[in-house]
Amino acid sequence: MPTYDYQCDNCGDKFEEFQAITAEPVSICKLCGNGPVKRLISGGAGFVLQGGGWYKDGYGDKAPAKTETKPSEHKPADPAKATETKTYKKD
Repeated sequence: MPTYDYQCDNCGDKFEEFQAITAEPVSICKLCGNGPVKRLISGGAGFVLQGGGWYKDGYGDKAPAKTETKPSEHKPADPAKATETKTYKKD
């Protein structure tokens, strides 16, 4: 059930009412007992996912995966030095 915001025209009090969508709107102020009372338009509470494994966009972590490279796996800056040639003698 949604929560609706109301404001009294008589005293200016703002209050919330938790009621079914099919329920009649409130017409009497809870503070002063008079009216009229108007239902206000609100932005709502929104939808929030909390806890591990939940992401707002549904696609997972945006941070790039951290990979460690060993010093022997680093590529040389000069492409000419990157190729290694081995010569084998045939018996």
